Amino acid sequence: MKKILLSIALTFTLGANAQSQYRYPLDVPAILSANFGELRPNHFHSGIDLKTEGVVNKPVYSIMDGYVSRISVSPSGYGLALYIAHPNGQTSVYGHLNKYAPKIAEYIKERQYEQERYSIDITVDKNALPLKKGDLIAYSGNTGSSMGPHVHFEIRKSNTQEALDPLVFYKNQIKDTQKPIVKGIAVYPIYGKGVVNKKDIPFRRAITILKNGTYSPIKDSIYVWGTIGLGINSVDKMDGTTNIYGVKKVRLLCDNKEVFSSDISSFLFEQTRMINSLIDFDYWYNKKSFYMKSFIEPGNKLPIYKSVNSGYINIDKEKTYDMCYELEDLYGNKNTYKFTVIGKKQNIPAPKACSQAMMWNHNNHYITESFSLIIPKDYLYTDICFTLKETATSNYLSKQYVVNDSYVPLDGYSDMKIKLTNDSIANKSQYGIVRLVGAKEYWVGGTYTDGYMVTKVRELGNTYTVSFDNEAPTLTAVAPEKWVTRGKITMRASDNKSGISSYRGTIDGEFVLFEHDTKSPTYTYTFDSKRLKKGQTHAFVFTVTDACGNSKSYEQTF
Repeated sequence: MKKILLSIALTFTLGANAQSQYRYPLDVPAILSANFGELRPNHFHSGIDLKTEGVVNKPVYSIMDGYVSRISVSPSGYGLALYIAHPNGQTSVYGHLNKYAPKIAEYIKERQYEQERYSIDITVDKNALPLKKGDLIAYSGNTGSSMGPHVHFEIRKSNTQEALDPLVFYKNQIKDTQKPIVKGIAVYPIYGKGVVNKKDIPFRRAITILKNGTYSPIKDSIYVWGTIGLGINSVDKMDGTTNIYGVKKVRLLCDNKEVFSSDISSFLFEQTRMINSLIDFDYWYNKKSFYMKSFIEPGNKLPIYKSVNSGYINIDKEKTYDMCYELEDLYGNKNTYKFTVIGKKQNIPAPKACSQAMMWNHNNHYITESFSLIIPKDYLYTDICFTLKETATSNYLSKQYVVNDSYVPLDGYSDMKIKLTNDSIANKSQYGIVRLVGAKEYWVGGTYTDGYMVTKVRELGNTYTVSFDNEAPTLTAVAPEKWVTRGKITMRASDNKSGISSYRGTIDGEFVLFEHDTKSPTYTYTFDSKRLKKGQTHAFVFTVTDACGNSKSYEQTF
């Protein structure tokens, strides 16, 4: 036994020493704008966001010896991203970059020209781009789905791509003495099994911090009976910044006994969508505010929990139950919030008759002549009573369908099919399903099949119908008279409905690389002396195509 313990201790020490060798990726003060595991729409934040003093083009360095293992370029998502594999079995990831270091930039440009596309995601041979600790790899930016200049930084296990909390490795470089903050409490009567204040709907109350630093009490008495679950709205703070962060650890006690705890220290990317079972999804969809449930739905397989009875609390005595939330961050800063619920016998409303029950661990389907929905097994996190409301309309090419009376998340894409009531367009690729939010339309798309439109959905609760798009995108050249003096060509494109799905630029019939970011309608090609001869007239063509196949081209000589 002593030999085994010694081996384990030695392995842990060597691992810790290797991790402590990481340098900070930037040469600016270490301040975060977001932390690991933060709650985001449909996913956990998989890294930490490093502030870059509000500007782009700060040098970014390799945190350790290694090699570039993957390069991703996209107008959305991580934008310009770089992955570096290290000899300790971990991979560092750098996202939203503005540009790569010259050697890496030339490597990716060659691959882009080989594939004749800007967006690219490639695996790199380990001998192609070796790196030493501290080597310049890129410059910070604001590319992709970034809302401001910063570097998105991750550390993953190389073999599984499991995301780890990078702050663990930089804990000593970043000061944090701030406690997490409670913003709200929720009580959820479990449908058909519990009740709160004579109702079978959630009870939520905002919590505020008083001038003396304590929290406001819940003014209403909370009378409960049967099976309930609790939830909390909370955020964390750090020193030297006004940003808010996600809370790492949540612990719930009932009468001084722990019934639930969660600790978000790592996760697999295939699990990240299960955040929608952790949060109060319907409330978030309507209010854009995150309440975290302190009970575990049966289809929720996140490995971040410890619980008794999956966190559900059975109130079966007429007495006062003492509840206590304990919140903690990585630095051990703790905060508590105590409140009570009062056990009081009340009639628990019987479940309403359900004509279409859907079970989380079964294959589920709803099929009529005009509409169908197929939800595979384990795509629901809990059982639901599915509803469908259909309305005739003359403004669209099918009926309108409200697909369920509340917002329900699905763990994967599920097939939905809608029958057209007006199938008169010859070019079937111009049809598309749209999601309606009030008077606004959001293009979903889909495929035409024998009088139906088929698409995939990842949540229930939205309103859908069928529309069409037969208009080409708009396309204009930006100051073509200055292309030569500026050494670049800029085009501006937009689409009124289905959105631009592809674009291509050529000079003298040969592909040229136009860069694009989803936050801007512009597409830019920078003259490349290796591929563009000077002193002669060139024929330029740029074409954009929307999701329905409608195209627009621009031609110019220069």
